[in-house]
Amino acid sequence: MRVVLGVGYRGQAYQGWQSQPGGQTIQDRLERALGQFADQPVRTLCAGRTDTGVHALNQVVHLDTEIAREPQSWVRGTNRFLPADIAVQWCRLTDESFHARYSAIGRRYVYVLLESVVRPAVEAGAVGWSFRPLDGSAMQAAAQLLLGEHDFSAFRSAECQAASAVKTMRSIGISKRGAYWRFEFDASAFLHHMVRNLMGCIVAVGSGARSPDWLAEVLALRERRLAAATFPADGLYFVGPYYDAVHAIPDRTAAMDWLP
Repeated sequence: MRVVLGVGYRGQAYQGWQSQPGGQTIQDRLERALGQFADQPVRTLCAGRTDTGVHALNQVVHLDTEIAREPQSWVRGTNRFLPADIAVQWCRLTDESFHARYSAIGRRYVYVLLESVVRPAVEAGAVGWSFRPLDGSAMQAAAQLLLGEHDFSAFRSAECQAASAVKTMRSIGISKRGAYWRFEFDASAFLHHMVRNLMGCIVAVGSGARSPDWLAEVLALRERRLAAATFPADGLYFVGPYYDAVHAIPDRTAAMDWLP
């Protein structure tokens, strides 16, 4: 049996998703809790590995097991052994035709940014920050230049292990509520640090330091050194992957209504 789980987490206290020797990652904590619930070692595969400090609303993972439990038992039983900042949101039982990573037809990220002369306090770690006023029209114009299929080499980290930098950006939404900006990215897949590097460039345009046309030039030249610095992880949320409807995998959780 293949068990599919939707997991939400606050990434501040962890060294990203992928398991590491120190054990202070989301994967390590989740597999430890699953192992305690299942009373046997458990290994998981996820839809998209997140970096240190990055949050997730609907990270999708799967595991294979011969243990027969009801879906809600996997949710409640695993959450019993998880810390407060990680929780399984839902469970589906399926077969090997589904793969958390390879069955995904797209992935979504949201970056939440506070525009204020004063740094975040209560929401520290949950939002990014710009002390400079941002021009929404300029950022919208820059974002439009990123849509479609492109080589995003200028926005990948030196540690990126992706075989190809060619990805399809399906949409970028930019909106503001009060002092908070919300940037929504939907693409076929993302490179390592891609959203944070794009954010650095979009905010440079919004603050007036660069023009929208500069972003098109950076994209075309495919040189990371020409782009802006990597933006902080604080306000970045992996909203989750999405799949063909035949798999019946949830693409929303309650946290999506909470997110600014």
